[in-house]
Amino acid sequence: MEIIETYISGLYIIEPDVFEDSRGYFFESFNEAKLEARGITTRFVQDNQSKSSYGVIRGLHFQLEPHAQTKLVRVLEGSIYDVAVDVRTGSPNYGNWFGIELTAENKKQLYVPKGFAHGFSVLSATAVVFYKCDHLYSPGFEGGIRFNDPELGIDWKVDAGKAILSGKDKDLPLLKEAKIDFRFS
Repeated sequence: MEIIETYISGLYIIEPDVFEDSRGYFFESFNEAKLEARGITTRFVQDNQSKSSYGVIRGLHFQLEPHAQTKLVRVLEGSIYDVAVDVRTGSPNYGNWFGIELTAENKKQLYVPKGFAHGFSVLSATAVVFYKCDHLYSPGFEGGIRFNDPELGIDWKVDAGKAILSGKDKDLPLLKEAKIDFRFS
């Protein structure tokens, strides 16, 4: 398992060692000891899974303190463009975003720590996304940023006319208007 830190501190790409033969493949999708060896000591308590069709954009979401969530995201079927935005006040990368294509084929994962808004767009006909969280979902602590905030300038890799969003996601505030309580340390 290779753990690669992105240019934004705390945000990691996890690439498993995949063993393939005529029967199929095997890989470790999670290994607490290997993450801890890199200083990542997250204890996950909830798993989530979604299925979406092409053009669906989910996000950008986060939970406020004290219920903020770290996520470990991967794709079981299809392909997504996964995005994390640094919303930690005082971070040298505040407002910067990182995007990566996660697919069932490349088996890459994105480790998204607390203090990031997270979202994804579906690039394939359908996609099944699975992610681990280190804190239970708390509806009263939901937060988010509008997917098309011009200050962020995120290219979601889907045709604008084919983007599908929930009403709730369409109405999220811009970053400069969002309630955010994360601090960079």
